[in-house]
Amino acid sequence: MALERLQKILSRAGVASRRHAEELILAGAVTVNGAVVTELGSKADFERDHIKVQGKLLRPPKRLLYLVMNKPKGCVTTTHDPQGRKTVMDFLKGVKGRVYPVGRLDYDAEGLLLFTNDGDFANSITRAANKIPKYYLVKVNGQLNAEQETAFRRGIPLYGKKTAPAGLKLVHRAENPWYEVQLIEGRQNQIKLMFRHFGLQVEKLKRVRVGFLELGNLKSGEFRELTPQEVEQFRRLFERAAGKQLRRHATSPGKRKQGEDHDDR
Repeated sequence: MALERLQKILSRAGVASRRHAEELILAGAVTVNGAVVTELGSKADFERDHIKVQGKLLRPPKRLLYLVMNKPKGCVTTTHDPQGRKTVMDFLKGVKGRVYPVGRLDYDAEGLLLFTNDGDFANSITRAANKIPKYYLVKVNGQLNAEQETAFRRGIPLYGKKTAPAGLKLVHRAENPWYEVQLIEGRQNQIKLMFRHFGLQVEKLKRVRVGFLELGNLKSGEFRELTPQEVEQFRRLFERAAGKQLRRHATSPGKRKQGEDHDDR
C-alpha cells in the first residue's frame, strides 16, 4: 500500500475523524515504528508500519459499520468528555465495533447523527466541497422579514467569511415560528449565529435529514444500522460530488480550492 497521511490512516482505521486525528498527532499521541510523530504532513504505510495511538496498536477495522441515531438533547457529540457530561456514545449499547460520530450536533440540539468506523465515508459527509445538504427544523423567538430571509439565503458574514447559500422555509407561522433550514456547510454554531445576526434567538434545533437519509421514526436515543442500499446511495452521492468538482476545476484553472472539512452544527 502507498504512503498516506497519518490523519487519513487514523480516520480510515476508525480511530477518529480527520480533525480529531490531527489533534492526536499534534498532542504527541501517535507513534510510527516507535517514534513520536507530531507533524501533520507525516506519512506512513498502514500495512507495513507499526502505528500506535495512545499506546495502542492501530489495526484496520474488521467490519465497516454505519449507524444513524436520533441524538437526544443534553449530551455532547464526542467519544469522551473531560467534564464528565453524558456523550452520544452512552446510547450506543450493543454495538460490536468501535465507531465515532460523523460531524457534530450541539449539546442542546437533537436529531439525525451518523456514526461509522469508515474514515473516508465520514470525511465525504462532512467535507463542505461535496455539498451534501443537511436539513434542520429550527424554532426561533421571532420571524424574519422578507429582506432578512433573502439575506439569510444568500449568506451572511460569519467570522470574516460569508456563509454559503442556504435554504430557508417558514414551516409554521406563530409568535415563535418554526423554519426549515438547509445547509451545505456546518460551521460551529452556524444556525444559531445566522439567526442571531438578525437579532433572533434559536430555541430548538433538530436535524431531520442528511442528503437523502431522513430521521424517520427513530425515537430519541435510538439508533439503527444503515442498510447496504443506503450506504451505496451515499457512495453514489460522493461520486457525483467528486465528478462535479473535477468539472469545476477543469473549467476554472488556477481557482483556489475551498471548503475542506467542516463539522455540522
